[in-house]
Amino acid sequence: MSPTLAELTEAELLNRLARFAPPDQLSDDTATLPADPRPLLINTDVLADGIHFSDATTTAMDVGWRAVAANLSDLAASGAVAIEGITVALVAPGCTSWDWVDGVYQGIRAALDQYGGILLGGDCSRGEQRLLSITALGRLGPLRLHRNAARPGDVLVTSGPHGLSRLGLALLQDDPSLRDIALNPSLRDEAIAKHRHPTPRLDEVQQLLACKPEHLPWRAGGTDSSDGLLSAVAGLCSSSGCGAMLQKEQLPVAEGWPEGSPWTDWCLAGGEDFELVLSLPEAWADVWQRCVPESQRIGWINAEAGVIRWAHNNAPLDAKGFDHFCQT
Repeated sequence: MSPTLAELTEAELLNRLARFAPPDQLSDDTATLPADPRPLLINTDVLADGIHFSDATTTAMDVGWRAVAANLSDLAASGAVAIEGITVALVAPGCTSWDWVDGVYQGIRAALDQYGGILLGGDCSRGEQRLLSITALGRLGPLRLHRNAARPGDVLVTSGPHGLSRLGLALLQDDPSLRDIALNPSLRDEAIAKHRHPTPRLDEVQQLLACKPEHLPWRAGGTDSSDGLLSAVAGLCSSSGCGAMLQKEQLPVAEGWPEGSPWTDWCLAGGEDFELVLSLPEAWADVWQRCVPESQRIGWINAEAGVIRWAHNNAPLDAKGFDHFCQT
């Protein structure tokens, strides 16, 4: 039977967690990064029990993986080309089992093994609710992706389909609305996998850098769709003082994706897809789409500040996305 954290004591907990880091990495209160001429990118994300994960839908390993992937997705969306590592702050009640914590850190290590970086350090504390806060550090390449770098005339592209994570969550929750819908088994499997093991698009950033046409400057608007596709586009527009037109017939959905409600809503605002959403000069977008098979052109940027419209009928869209403080 797995001991609880209260039974382990803090000293033994830290001793056990040390095996997830390089030797002696956790023996001090600080970590040292080697000198590097590339600027350092830093991001912090928090995952809270009952909000971002639950035992009903998410294994402990999935919690660890998702926590790392969410942070690395933000680094990718800023132009990171290398991951230095992460720090982890863990808060949990004393009754939490060691097996759960062990599983979380196994998921963390698996994600770092996949995408690079090491466990640099962190902290642990007792609290009323399980909570995982990760700070990730990465190195910037030649292109700093900013939300405020979109320009009228740019093409809007995204690195992959949207709505899968939301569908995966619904399937894991046995959502009654899905019981009478004949979904393709491969779509079901893909959706659950996307929810449990999201992929930060670091490789796609490398491809973006490699395929830039020589005559173009290093300027591109970028973000990720952690809070939903429409929210990502709205962020680009708001920060850049621009507007956007979206093409409904080119929404980025997976093969076999049903039509109608709620499927369009889940594509636009389901959240946690962690795909890149980029505003690129057309020549650059054309080349990147050829390099990234799952990428999709979804619309374009215009000068109508702060307004997102459907291209087919000019109707405005409400740029809703996940709200961390919404009660509903």
